[in-house]
Formats: sequence, structure tokens, C-alpha cells
Amino acid sequence: MYNPYIKRFLDFTLSFTGILILSPIIIILLVFLAIANNGKPFFFQPRPGKKEKIFKIIKFKSMNDRKDENGELLPFEQRITGTGKFIRRYSLDEIPQLFNVLKGNMSLIGPRPLLVKYLPLYSDFQKKRHDVKPGITGWAQINGRNAISWEEKFKLDVWYTENISLKTDMKIMFSTIKKVLFKEDVNSGANLNMPTFTGNN
Repeated sequence: MYNPYIKRFLDFTLSFTGILILSPIIIILLVFLAIANNGKPFFFQPRPGKKEKIFKIIKFKSMNDRKDENGELLPFEQRITGTGKFIRRYSLDEIPQLFNVLKGNMSLIGPRPLLVKYLPLYSDFQKKRHDVKPGITGWAQINGRNAISWEEKFKLDVWYTENISLKTDMKIMFSTIKKVLFKEDVNSGANLNMPTFTGNN
């Protein structure tokens, strides 16, 4: 009974409440990021959701659009802005995804939505991560985040899809809040980005 009806009700209620409470921070970040990114405070990107249905994820833009002489985007280390480093350090870049949750593309808790280009690379087991809506945070995020391998991350994602419960979601939520407040495993140093997933070689 918890999934999907109660889960969706909690997603809508908590995301709406979160947007209201965080609205002053959202407005301040909009101003600073608009200045840092030439009037473009948001980052939109197609991501696969439940049953691999594509939607556009929304995040605060932490990197500029600088390109090399061939028109290719520079590495993220050369494009991330000072404000971008700050919002990533405290996971503030994830706040706009509350609108994705409100719309129903995402859940507060679930496997993180990855790149569309990874879809053909998944094994049948790994594809199970798309049996539920993707989340802002999830089981893999409180159990290593970017410090663990892709194989471990996918195992944790699938474990979640097979063990969804209110108790599990509450554990993930409170653990995520703790990690953000104490900056544990939060987008810093060598763990800023995961390496590109190249399939199961």
C-alpha cells in the first residue's frame, strides 16, 4: 500500500513544503547563479525515469559553457564556477529537483537518474533500477555515493527497488540530511564526479 499511493502523497506534500521553506534560498541562489552563468541559473538535461521514460531534470547550474578551440566543452574542472563549487559542496544544486518531484517525474527517494546514453549499456539486472521513479537521494547515496564502483552502486539501486518501504525511505531521508549537514561524502575532492560508465566489460 505504501508504494505508490502513500509514497506519491508524501513526495508531493514534502516537496511542496520544501519549496516554500527554501524559497528565500532559491531566490538568492537564482541571483548569484544568473550573474555567474550569464543569465542562466538552471541546468536542464534529459534523464531516464521510471520504465526508462525520458524527462528533463532541473538543477542549479554549477558550471559555465566554456569551450575549446574545437567547440567542445572544457573539462568540468575548468568550467565549474566559484558559486558552483559552493552549491555542490552543500548539495544546493539539487534543490530545483523538488519541482521534478512535484511534477511527478521523480521521487524524493529512489535511484539517482543517470545519463540517457547509459541505457543500452545496462545488464538485465541493472535495468531493474528503472522499475521505480528516480530520486533526489537514494540507498546508494547514503552507502558510498561516488566513492563506490558502478557495480556496487547498481546493486544498491536494485536492492532499493526490491525493498521499498516507509521505514527504508525515512532511514535514507534522515541519513541524507545528516550527510549534507556534516558534509559526509558530499561532492568534494576526488569524488566530485563519477567516472563515465562504459558497460559491463
